[in-house]
Amino acid sequence: MAMDNTIYYVLLLLLGGLASTIPVYMCLFFTGVIGLAFFAMTSMPFDTQSMLLAQAFYRSMDKFALVVVLFFILCGNIMTSGSIVDKLIKTAKAVVGFFPGGLGMAGVVACGLFGAISGSTVATVVAIGGFMIPALIAEGYDEKYSVGVMTSAPILGIIIPPSISMILYSMITNDSLAALFMTGFVPGFLITLAMCVYTYYVCKKSGFRMQKPPPFREFLAVIRESFWALMLPVIIFGGIFSGVFTANEAAVVACVYAFIVEIFIHKDMGFAEVKKVVVSSAVTSATLLVIVAGATVFGKYLTVERLPQIITEAVTSNITNKWVFLAVVNVFLLIVGMFMDIISATLILTPIFLPMLYQFGINSLHFGLLMTVNLGIGYITPPMGVSLYITGAVAKKDLIYVTRAVMPFILLQLIVLAILTYIPDLVLFLPKFFYPNSF
Repeated sequence: MAMDNTIYYVLLLLLGGLASTIPVYMCLFFTGVIGLAFFAMTSMPFDTQSMLLAQAFYRSMDKFALVVVLFFILCGNIMTSGSIVDKLIKTAKAVVGFFPGGLGMAGVVACGLFGAISGSTVATVVAIGGFMIPALIAEGYDEKYSVGVMTSAPILGIIIPPSISMILYSMITNDSLAALFMTGFVPGFLITLAMCVYTYYVCKKSGFRMQKPPPFREFLAVIRESFWALMLPVIIFGGIFSGVFTANEAAVVACVYAFIVEIFIHKDMGFAEVKKVVVSSAVTSATLLVIVAGATVFGKYLTVERLPQIITEAVTSNITNKWVFLAVVNVFLLIVGMFMDIISATLILTPIFLPMLYQFGINSLHFGLLMTVNLGIGYITPPMGVSLYITGAVAKKDLIYVTRAVMPFILLQLIVLAILTYIPDLVLFLPKFFYPNSF
């Protein structure tokens, strides 16, 4: 079935808006409204059109999963404002800092630990990268390596649960959020291992000096100092997977715990700063909700025009092998990730791909993880990779320099992505073990 030419015009309007740096939510909302009002619903009275748009807005906001996202944003801001980040870095350095390239490895591990709490790549770049890049350079690490590793490692923030993009994906697919979270542990470990091995190889080859392992007493002192910070991911995962509270409730528990630790135990956040953190989180949350609303309106237009069904029919008539399909989708998502943020891409593309998963017999949990990794790599892929610009501002480097610095790490992550794509049991092993009813 061929697509109506009007769909091409609307899609070109969307791409043109994105290319001209119009805010994403405005592009999504206005192209959706134009498509619905001037092409898809021209036979309807104006009152009916307005009612359908209002319903789309309301339904996009009436999602309990969004509350989870908002609380994890707040939790990430609490940690950034307090000393939890610093203590996580100290712990990572104590664990792997004595290897060749140990401080670089510590930065990667710290990104994994922070990602296991915040669920955000951007927050991880700002919190860990802003601290670690100057520290690595001061310790004699190559500047390009330092910029590259601390731009790339924050992808762990959306792969290791809790992940904001996974929450939105499960909201659309109705998959078990806890089971979807389980898919992120093995991929997160593989990416961490690959980057640490590369760091070891590069530093060993360049003759980088090794530091002595810290005395056991000093190691225990670091762990003792960081105990309350380290307990945060333990409480989140332990509570979710033991059934004490749900993945939705975990976000609230994490926020309350982080506030108590920073205000009453670490005493690095005063009551005066609480208002600033809450307001900052509210602004970020409002931005996210506006993007969700805009993506919902645009998705409504695509649904009215039957675009998901049209694409499904076109793909299934030309591709019969699911492995070829996954390869094509990986390339497509990598390209999309270069230009669109992961939240908008997840909200728009998941309803389009979902029917195809059933056609090819692909597990939706496996695909959700692949989508997250693909779009996460987009954060460090030019020309629009958000992390490239953030690191450039932190390190005072231009886009070309940062792009060259991340290239070896992009290659490592693509290799891991290929392994995850064609060995799905690596992704699904833990969900099958803990949540067999989800299959």
